[in-house]
Amino acid sequence: MLATIIHAPRDIRVETVPDPVLSTGGDAIVRVVAACVCGSDLWPYRGVTPTHTPHRIGHEFVGVVEAIGDRVGRIKVGDFVIAPFYVCDNTCINCRNGVSTSCLHGGWWGSDDRLGGFADGGQGERVRVPLADGTLVAVPGPVADEHVAGLLTLSDVMGTGHHAAVSAGVGPGDSVAVVGDGAVGLCAIIAARRLGATTIIAMSRHPERQALARDFGATHIVAERGDVGVTAVQELTNGIGADRVLECVGTKESMDQAIRSVRPGGMVGYVGAPNGGPELPVRALFNRNVGVNGGVAPVRGYIEELLPDVLSGAIQPGRVFDLELPLAEAAEAYAAMDERRAIKVLLRP
Repeated sequence: MLATIIHAPRDIRVETVPDPVLSTGGDAIVRVVAACVCGSDLWPYRGVTPTHTPHRIGHEFVGVVEAIGDRVGRIKVGDFVIAPFYVCDNTCINCRNGVSTSCLHGGWWGSDDRLGGFADGGQGERVRVPLADGTLVAVPGPVADEHVAGLLTLSDVMGTGHHAAVSAGVGPGDSVAVVGDGAVGLCAIIAARRLGATTIIAMSRHPERQALARDFGATHIVAERGDVGVTAVQELTNGIGADRVLECVGTKESMDQAIRSVRPGGMVGYVGAPNGGPELPVRALFNRNVGVNGGVAPVRGYIEELLPDVLSGAIQPGRVFDLELPLAEAAEAYAAMDERRAIKVLLRP
């Protein structure tokens, strides 16, 4: 079968790899219907995260179950399934505490699982899924093609944007500023609106992303950054800053922008994968009673909650995919996102 391999910075290749096989009894083989490139995939693509040896890449996919191990009971052959961006059993104490990203028996796509089987990277024609009963979520069928993009966002970006909003405590009547206009930031706008925020400020410099942000529920756009951006947010929020700020980038500059844009006593929800050395200014947080909460999003726990709204069309996060390419053109998908010619690229095997 074909799968995406990263060899070195800006060296993405689609190559023939062995077909996945069942090996542990609790696993499943999924034929991928759609996968995608994540903003976090760009860190190794750009060389920020080193690539020591060529390896499989990709961690977001949806597809149809083709085979299951003899210990799989909940997932069935023929199910259309959503795979979160990590592997989990959904039963251990950490999963039950709502942090399935810290599953005691889990793991990550593109690496060996804890029983010695390989959990294939998500950008391929088929994927072996460990802990299938815990990891996968079956979608009530039949699944129309028009729903595929939206369902794919539940594997990562929609759940991650939701986690930013939940971590910040967004509720009815809140003012919310969103730092970052990538797919996660745009989904965070959807989440803030869904949770009842009435003032939603999208911090975006790009006209096409600004337009999508407004469609998703943003009431205001702030293009400025730094001190000017902070002042602009304050002017829109009674002169004090937003009740909640959602940080969806992961750099030192974006975290600084988020912390300075929130009001005294407010909360920052952060989900941007940390790169570029973001640090917390504890004295400044202390002086203003500002809270910071978030981390890697446990999206497996949000899929069932968000799924009905995606299927009904109440939310349309699939619109963050503004470019669709065949898997064979994965290198172009990475380049398009790296050069900001696309918000997020959907790959079809």
